[in-house]
Amino acid sequence: MFNEMADANGVRPPYRDIQSWLDRLGLDALELKREEAETLFRRIGITFAVYGEGGDPERLIPFDLIPRVFSAEEWRTLSRGIVQRAKALNAFLHDVYHRGEILKAGIIPEDLVYRNAAFLPEMVGVDPPGRVYSHIVGIDIVRTGPEEFLVLEDNCRTPSGVSYMLENREIMMRMFPDLFAGGRIEPVDGYPSMLRATLEEVAPKACKQDPTCVVLTPGPLNSAYYEHSFLADQMGVELVEARDLFVDEGLCWMKTTQGPRRVDVIYRRIDDDFIDPLVFRPDSVLGVAGLMNAYRSGGVTIVSAPGAGVADDKAVYIYTPEMIRFYLGETPILKNVPTFKCSQPEACAHVLEHLEELVVKEVHGSGGYGMLIGPRSTKAEREIFARKLRDDPAAFIAQPTLELSTAPTLTEKGLGARHVDFRPYALVGKEIRLTPGGLTRVALREGSLVVNSSQGGGVKDTWVLAG
Repeated sequence: MFNEMADANGVRPPYRDIQSWLDRLGLDALELKREEAETLFRRIGITFAVYGEGGDPERLIPFDLIPRVFSAEEWRTLSRGIVQRAKALNAFLHDVYHRGEILKAGIIPEDLVYRNAAFLPEMVGVDPPGRVYSHIVGIDIVRTGPEEFLVLEDNCRTPSGVSYMLENREIMMRMFPDLFAGGRIEPVDGYPSMLRATLEEVAPKACKQDPTCVVLTPGPLNSAYYEHSFLADQMGVELVEARDLFVDEGLCWMKTTQGPRRVDVIYRRIDDDFIDPLVFRPDSVLGVAGLMNAYRSGGVTIVSAPGAGVADDKAVYIYTPEMIRFYLGETPILKNVPTFKCSQPEACAHVLEHLEELVVKEVHGSGGYGMLIGPRSTKAEREIFARKLRDDPAAFIAQPTLELSTAPTLTEKGLGARHVDFRPYALVGKEIRLTPGGLTRVALREGSLVVNSSQGGGVKDTWVLAG
């Protein structure tokens, strides 16, 4: 198991300043600072929601004070791989909604795309500005060795968590300004301006003036509402709900106290099914009637595009390295985790025989739900998953249980090693922008591999060292 902070030779170079800081501070002072950080998070109102478990669903996400650190060289490798992947995923989306060349070539099975619940026939032939379908691409990356970075999954719809990346840094700079005084840590506070620039770059052809951008939220009851309001505030744009918008003569308008105002770009944080009740779910009160017609005719841009989710389906994920070769003519920089596609009889049989060794995931699952971690499962849990697999094998994929890297974490017993993953955010407009950092999630339970906040995970500040 790879320890990010130390190896056989002692403390690894990226963490030497962290070790010196910990030695100076001491555990007692660090615990006091942790309590101070919790107070700040509570005062600011940085929460996420977990529903269905009773009690107050609003929770503070646990924040660990010890940052996760990447060297400049490590970041160069990661950033090249992330950009490469974002390009290929967008090329794939344009292709499958147009000529489908990768399907005709037999590289990806047609049924996997055209019968996918995330594939929207309403998007066939639609050309978003700049041919960008997924404008915010979150790539979940795990590490298994000094130079072994693997992509666990792609998030092409509305990847969340970037507000924590920004707030984690703000809290760390407020409490430990001396750590940042030397300028060795790359800043992340440019993300909101980069996001706004990306949104403005994909304004529709009907926009003849400075674009008006908005963030469309389902409302305060949504689990990520804090992030929606945070990003709108940081970008200096309006946070709107469906009732604030309407469509007239192929254009989208926002109701204001001074009368209707044109809206050019909508950064939507609602699912495809709810975007437009005239096209998708007729019972949706979260979407805007007529919005899809305005979008298809070039009157407004929706970010990310409806139907982008077909690119981050966990069964389609298996083929992302082939997308890179097919569309870009390049060798993938970041490898996938080896994955069994349970829709294939031989693969499904293998998975059923080795459930106690594998991680099994629902193809459309998220948030750490709908998965089985074989080595930490009970016999009864494996039997339940075996029945699910036999009933609907195409709904699942399986992966080996990886020895995820660990990072130093403050626990009730002092410093301990806890498993981490990493989600950087690529912004795709006329160019691809990448903030030097991202969201590090940590499994706070000893031995746990599940880092999702809804499943007991926490977050860390992520440092990329200048160089």
